[in-house]
Amino acid sequence: MSENVFADALVPDVDDPQFADLIETFTVPARVPLAPEIEMYLATHITPLWQATEDILGVLDIPPPYWAFAWPGGQAITRYILDHPELVRGKRVLDFACGGGMQAIACVRSDAAEILANDIDPVAITATRLNAKHNGAEVPTTTENLVGTSAPQKRWDVIFAGDVCYQQDMANAVLQWLMAEARLGTKVILADPGRTYAPTHNIDELETYDVPVDVAVEDTDTKFTRIWQLLPDRD
Repeated sequence: MSENVFADALVPDVDDPQFADLIETFTVPARVPLAPEIEMYLATHITPLWQATEDILGVLDIPPPYWAFAWPGGQAITRYILDHPELVRGKRVLDFACGGGMQAIACVRSDAAEILANDIDPVAITATRLNAKHNGAEVPTTTENLVGTSAPQKRWDVIFAGDVCYQQDMANAVLQWLMAEARLGTKVILADPGRTYAPTHNIDELETYDVPVDVAVEDTDTKFTRIWQLLPDRD
């Protein structure tokens, strides 16, 4: 792997030992259902973990523990990367809203040249680091809020964004930012299991999967999930 040009862009992450303690106490290493090549720290019981994050981390205004679950969009993208390693081989890749970092780990296994895992939740970044180490990978990380930032030139060859369309304001802001990146020539890959605010235009469907999911989280045992490439508009 070449010298990492992302290094200067990294911002300090909140690195508190209680984050790792929380993850190791309330999760267990488990294989990702759609990508069993990868094993991650995943929650087995939702309520205790949710309560723990509220009690332990609430005063720090930390988001809910989304990093502890293998969400369908992330699983679908991870499977797609592993099945199509040429997509990232030798490329500069951003795993946006990385959660537990499974997409970034898949990129390491597929020989991406440079990888950056990004999430504004510092506990998610800790989970990503732990998951990467557990899988024998090394993944640079940042908690910088990239949404709304602009660049005069392409920063990444590929951006992956799974499960980012579940809340309207967030989805609108994220998709607007990703479209700006696509206009620069970046290949933007989205995955979504049919949530309300997923895009309906300027997309090219690449693949579909029936993704095994946690019934307690999704109220079903599989979610039909689409993978799209975001196509730059002409505005």
